[in-house]
Amino acid sequence: YFMGIAYAVRERANCRGYKVGAILILDGRIVSTGYNGTPENMPNCDEGGCVRCAERVRSASGKPKFKSGTAYDICICVHAEQNALLAAARFGIPVAGGMIYSTLQPCFGCLKEMAQARIHGIRFRHPWSHPDQSLKPQYDVLKNRFEKGVKQIFTPDPREAWALGRGPRASDTGHPIQGL
Repeated sequence: YFMGIAYAVRERANCRGYKVGAILILDGRIVSTGYNGTPENMPNCDEGGCVRCAERVRSASGKPKFKSGTAYDICICVHAEQNALLAAARFGIPVAGGMIYSTLQPCFGCLKEMAQARIHGIRFRHPWSHPDQSLKPQYDVLKNRFEKGVKQIFTPDPREAWALGRGPRASDTGHPIQGL
């Protein structure tokens, strides 16, 4: 049930790579949602708003300039899990003890933020791994901080190819992308 709602939330994601949705659950109720994209009142990724996303597609060699999972320091996008936590904060909703459902396994940064926010557990659908596998032990240290664990759940994902960046992009379908 909750992952199905996270799938629906990710429909608003505008990242040119992964499309991710997340929901925050407290006491069995949805209290906040988030999807990945640029900060409010900024051009979206699919409008050229994020240099990292634009350069992943436009490198001179035809290959992505930035590998998946790298160059987050130049990406202006807010991740789905971050947006769910920030939306709760904006409206004064406590998050400690909550559970996050995300369509993608949290990255290192989101995992740290959720640990600091005292989220008790995370459920995700699709796996993510840092490109530098030597950092996996440190990631696992963070994963062990969650009382209810960080666990993959298997539910059908009707738009998996699109969400994981393997489906057609707006530019492939004839829709204009501003700023590119």
